[in-house]
Amino acid sequence: MLTLADVLEALTKARPKMTDTVITEAAIDSRQVIPGSLFVAIPGERVDGHDFVADAFQRGASFALIQREIGGSFRTVDLRRVASPESLDSLDSLDSPLCLLVENSLAALQTIARFWRRKLDLRVVGITGSVGKSTTKELIAEVLGQRYRTLKSPGNLNNEIGLPLTILRLGSGYERAVLEMGFYVPGEIAFLCDLALPQIGVVTNVGTVHAERAGSQETIAHGKSELVQALPAAPEGVAVLNYDDPWVRPMAAKTKARVFFYGLDPAADLWADEVEGLGLEGIRFRLHTRNETLHLRVPMIGQHSVHTALRAAAVGLVDGLTWPEIISGLQAGHTQLRLVAVRTESGALMLDDTYNASPESMLAALNLLAELDGNKVAVLGDMLELGPYEQAGHEMVGVRAAEVADRLVTVGARGRMIAAAARRTGMRSDRVTESENADEAIAHLRKSLTGKDVVLVKGSHGVRMDRIAAALEAPA
Repeated sequence: MLTLADVLEALTKARPKMTDTVITEAAIDSRQVIPGSLFVAIPGERVDGHDFVADAFQRGASFALIQREIGGSFRTVDLRRVASPESLDSLDSLDSPLCLLVENSLAALQTIARFWRRKLDLRVVGITGSVGKSTTKELIAEVLGQRYRTLKSPGNLNNEIGLPLTILRLGSGYERAVLEMGFYVPGEIAFLCDLALPQIGVVTNVGTVHAERAGSQETIAHGKSELVQALPAAPEGVAVLNYDDPWVRPMAAKTKARVFFYGLDPAADLWADEVEGLGLEGIRFRLHTRNETLHLRVPMIGQHSVHTALRAAAVGLVDGLTWPEIISGLQAGHTQLRLVAVRTESGALMLDDTYNASPESMLAALNLLAELDGNKVAVLGDMLELGPYEQAGHEMVGVRAAEVADRLVTVGARGRMIAAAARRTGMRSDRVTESENADEAIAHLRKSLTGKDVVLVKGSHGVRMDRIAAALEAPA
């Protein structure tokens, strides 16, 4: 377990003798503190964590990383001036509650995580991609968990703050860690890899999400490739790559690790065919390796989920698991991470997929809608941060919506592009409703939905599509 001695050694290169106090985990939100935590006070644009140090201690935190003095009666050790282990040993007490003053609290958190990772003997799987990272992480953890004690990054803690917090949850009892790695700017994934030291790297795909910040799809692909470039050389390192994605496949030339391809193409090392969507009952497909064929049914929604299953199976194979272990993990009752099927007050079946949206995930959700029986209603909102792909992305979704849906409800200014493309594709104007915001869409849907409808609700989080789903869901 991480101890105060580890934290002090990481930050000062001096390890005191009598500081074996265990730190349970790290937290940046005082409301998430558990007894024995290290609270990291990070100043933000709207909230400064230093204002919540007292609350963190009250909730059981043992120590707090701070970068400026705070009021109150808490003892503070200035780690900026520690020159030797003796200077720490000479302190009167390192008992909690105690504040640890550093130059930069976020950088200190990252330094501790880097130090701690290098003390652990375990295998790390890093996952990046434009779509499907979190669901892939969940399923890979299910598969590896059939043999190994496995930690996965909770929620979407996949950035320069979340990933260090996850690393500090690792104890010596863990054998595997499955960590999600997000990308916004070049160099970010390389930095995360320096913290996590992944031996297996999984790239799901390269889409247009975050193009507004990252730039072109080529720039996004280069950023994602930082994961495979950071892997150790074969045989220790393994890059698990999507053969079907023309941006991912060339990454094989950028790594010294062993390359393992998955996809729907027989040229891949692991590939699937005869993929059949069973609606909310999951998917069925054939799985092929060079010398085996397996028939599988897994409880994942939508034909696009076959790629998620392939990634998890591929990681299991390269990590030495048996097929019975892999199949058990794939079928372990895993549910779609963010897409939830519920009933509305009118009795309609609603697919709540409101966490976020990109053209790729919108098309996948519409393809799922096409598999289901009933009058199909697509409620689609703006997709944000698409940059130069904004017009084309929304129009692509509008074309598919016209092919799939019986009715279309759009939300937001960009949603109008979806509506216009749907009408140009042949959808009758009386089947298309354009809403300025979520409230307008809610009012329309409450009047128009029936028990015969199947409703997909999806859009970027910033458009608050979640409010539509919450307003329509029938009371429990």
